[in-house]
Amino acid sequence: MHCMRDLILFPRKTRFWWRPSMTTSFLNGERAVVLFFICRILYSLPFSLLFHGLALSLLSLSSFFLEISFDSSNSPSLFRTRPGASSGILLGAVTLPSLLLSKLVQLSRGFSLAQLQLEEIQYLTLQYWATSASACSVIFLLAFARRRAPLSPFHWGVRFSLCSIFFQALVSVAALSTTSQIGLHPALKLMWAFCHGLASVKLIQLFLRTFPSCASIGETFLVTSGIVLYFGDMLLLTIKKLHELLMSSELVTAEYEISRSEISIIIQGLVLGLLLYPIALKYILQIWEWSINTTSAEARRYYEIGKSLMFVASLGIVLIMIVPSWMQFVHEFQMHPFFWVLSFVLSEPSKRLTLCIYWVCIICVSVFRFYNISKNSKIERILLRKYYHLMAVSMFLPALIFQPKFLDLAFGAALAIFLMLEIIRVWRIWPLGQPINQFMNAFTDHRDSDLLIVSHFSLLLGCALPIWMSTGYNDRPLAPFAGILSLGIGDTMASMVGHKYGVLRWSKTGKKTVEGTAAGITSVLAACSLLLPLFASTGYILTQHWFSLLLAVTVSGLLEAHTAQLDNAFIPLFFFSLLCL
Repeated sequence: MHCMRDLILFPRKTRFWWRPSMTTSFLNGERAVVLFFICRILYSLPFSLLFHGLALSLLSLSSFFLEISFDSSNSPSLFRTRPGASSGILLGAVTLPSLLLSKLVQLSRGFSLAQLQLEEIQYLTLQYWATSASACSVIFLLAFARRRAPLSPFHWGVRFSLCSIFFQALVSVAALSTTSQIGLHPALKLMWAFCHGLASVKLIQLFLRTFPSCASIGETFLVTSGIVLYFGDMLLLTIKKLHELLMSSELVTAEYEISRSEISIIIQGLVLGLLLYPIALKYILQIWEWSINTTSAEARRYYEIGKSLMFVASLGIVLIMIVPSWMQFVHEFQMHPFFWVLSFVLSEPSKRLTLCIYWVCIICVSVFRFYNISKNSKIERILLRKYYHLMAVSMFLPALIFQPKFLDLAFGAALAIFLMLEIIRVWRIWPLGQPINQFMNAFTDHRDSDLLIVSHFSLLLGCALPIWMSTGYNDRPLAPFAGILSLGIGDTMASMVGHKYGVLRWSKTGKKTVEGTAAGITSVLAACSLLLPLFASTGYILTQHWFSLLLAVTVSGLLEAHTAQLDNAFIPLFFFSLLCL
């Protein structure tokens, strides 16, 4: 029986890596901040979201005990994670469900004021339970991985974790079976949640095996859960369109509607197409390498040129034919999506083209200036990287105030460009692969590796996700600014002040200082005090209380001070979640 269980969970021959104990503390700074964050969300829940809060509480308990078990273990680990980082299981498990639950609280206020349709809340509720199922499944996998490690006793934390997961699964099944989400039959809702959980388990195993030592478990947890949720949304859009065409399903009613703007469809198609593209590229290049004898130098050069041509041709087919075909299938574009983007940009040429020229000038001047400084100066790399945070503020803040829809599209285009550049760098596509790799390595830190450089992705997504999540009903004007404020201003000031004036350290082993944290919190509050009167002057009715704002800024600042995870990924989501309450 145990062999069959191990075969299902770990189908390949497994290696183990020795991971020393990170901490023996039951409640360290990061865990205390995360638990306070969860309590703040639970305190804000209306009675209609009672089951959701119960499920989040059980998920928090299970991931809390499992993280203690992982971090207090001196036994070999099943997963090869980023050196020097704690497991981060609690933070990775609760971030995305907490974000969706905070958004549900916000939409509930809008529904009580008759400012949105019930279907929007029902669809977000389905996403919440799908994300909870993903987290529950991954926690279950990690618990058995912890148990399977050699020289590993059955830690009490694993017992508590499995018990909490069991009760969370019961709560999720009961909620999905008794509530209505967008007209889906209860059996389909349970199947949908189960598929999300299975996909998350498979994807996190694939990620940790393909990119060893590139991320902690918590960071991988967040990334894989987000990708599965995004792919699930894409799949549901496609199924909905097929249902409209065939009208043959008796289990799905035609009453539900998943409304999407053209910009969100374009971004989703581009991002998911580029995430799937490396799978096809791998087999294309394998076939090309198999057909070419690369023993001689001349043949090797011929192979590299052919490899570049194959990359350009296949990428062009994906971006010009396949991805736009899906966009036009799920949404009624009146023209090719590429021409729609051109018409959108040219609809206000004086503003949008000027903004594009402004961005290009800032990027060119900043990138080349900072690159020369990185080669010839003794300035620490952590401070050099914070200049990019300030550059993000100067680029994104004016656009978010005056051209928010155009900024949405620009974020999607920038993310697509980053993905293409990373594919070129990883595969060393001639002639740009090696220069891009050399350039990117000038700005890396201990959280990056040669296999995967994530810093620029985390900064871009940290600024973009709060803006994308604020699409639709939003009664919190500061919520879209969560990433720009927390990363561009708060994190930058905390690093600079802490590096130059910091004396009191939060821990004996860490570098974060009390002075830096205080500077980060103060700078974000100062920026908010400037933005709020600006919103009031435009006629926006402010509903954000200063105490809740102070709490959100403080909790986010304390997370930056205590977390060992990738702060660019977690802090904006924490700040956004608290601002939505």
